[in-house]
Amino acid sequence: MTIGQSTESHAPGPAGPVPEVAATPEEFAELLPQTRRALLRRLAAGQAEGRAPSMTGAVVRGGRAVWTAGRGSVEGEVPHGDVQYRIGSLTKTFVAVLVLRLRDEGLLSLEDPVGRHLDGTPVPDATIAQLLAHSSGLAAEARGPWWERTAGTLRPEPADLFGERPRRLPAGRRHHYSNPGYALLGALVERLRGGTPWDEALRNEVLEPLGMGRTTLHPEGPYARGWAVHPWADVVLPEPAEDTGLMGPAGQLWSTLGDLCRWAAFLLRGDERVLRAASLAEMRTPAVPPEGKAWEAGYGLGVQLMRREGRLLAGHVGSMPGFLAALWTDPEEDVAGVVLANCTSGPAVAALAADLTGIVSEHEPRIPEPWRPLPGPLDPELLGLTGPWYWGANPHVLRLRAGRELELTPLSGAGRLSRFRAEKDGTWTGLDGYYAGETLRVVRERDGSVSHLDLGTFVFTRGPYAPSEPVPGGVDPEGWRV
Repeated sequence: MTIGQSTESHAPGPAGPVPEVAATPEEFAELLPQTRRALLRRLAAGQAEGRAPSMTGAVVRGGRAVWTAGRGSVEGEVPHGDVQYRIGSLTKTFVAVLVLRLRDEGLLSLEDPVGRHLDGTPVPDATIAQLLAHSSGLAAEARGPWWERTAGTLRPEPADLFGERPRRLPAGRRHHYSNPGYALLGALVERLRGGTPWDEALRNEVLEPLGMGRTTLHPEGPYARGWAVHPWADVVLPEPAEDTGLMGPAGQLWSTLGDLCRWAAFLLRGDERVLRAASLAEMRTPAVPPEGKAWEAGYGLGVQLMRREGRLLAGHVGSMPGFLAALWTDPEEDVAGVVLANCTSGPAVAALAADLTGIVSEHEPRIPEPWRPLPGPLDPELLGLTGPWYWGANPHVLRLRAGRELELTPLSGAGRLSRFRAEKDGTWTGLDGYYAGETLRVVRERDGSVSHLDLGTFVFTRGPYAPSEPVPGGVDPEGWRV
């Protein structure tokens, strides 16, 4: 094989086009030459220093691939965007989307114990959310020989995945990565889809709508062969590529740079045919308490989280014998980085994919969306709720957003900012911050005029401690004084 060759594209090129979404012309403009060179330099250094037989990388911005490149060789040619690599635990992000679809359809609750839907599980009381977030306490790996390098036929039944002590930690207390936990989630999908295997459900419900025809359970040419690189010599050894059977939902999938660009665009923006943006945002929310003084890495519902240079990234890394993969999204900048390599160890693909997003964000920060008025019709009563409100003497402002959503912001520089979703009964539910899950109600006088806002028993009034306002505990009758 020839190591060190490269190809670069600053348009979708061989990676294939990503379905486009509405965006400003600036967002679709090509990356600047200095940005493209910095990206290529970072990928080239990662491949050379990590001694990867081949490596491909891409950047997604504005819903489409804006840069791709390949280094090294696959079957004597520089890898392009249609070459399959095994993506390992990136598979978990696909399984998580399938589970969230079931939740959004009302077929399960994330708080359901998995035993309510699956018989014979070793942890029937673990919730589906805990399995998604790796907080069920299950063992990290499947029973028996190294499951990633051995045939799934060695573990033909679900009970064969677990040893005598399947649970290593109390459920719900801390993050403990569990590959067998995702095998249970794959079985859950099959059970609730009437016996349709998880990979078929994935193809029908997710891959086909997103145009991801090159993401498959087994390799389909052209694909890269997996290699181990000797730690002390520049020689390679082929790695096996086994069908892992029941462990497939933990890391079986093969994909291409082009398909993963589509996946990154979906994870950033959503697609109503597959999963709404609100559910994707829920996946990015930390699901277990962080450990340590200041957390740099966490886990949501099927996605890894990482803080890097002041940015919060969401995505996943993956590894299987002979392969490494990483995909990080930066929702704030609407940019993502993808890296694939065909070696068992060596390249720091997680840092590399994160750096690709950082280079673009640093060289070419996101251009804000144009301001536009809210779509009509306008509810005058709702507009009348906007403006200053006071929690005691602490000033806040209530703003109206799209979809009857409200946003409460403290004006003092310190306080509790939250967004609220409109409900059918005329209340609002907190979406984030301190008030997440709390109910916001408009309390009216007998004549229908607005008296105050009740937010989880906190009273917000139009004036700061005005004697006429219904402040809990009352207000000193002499009022403010000097």
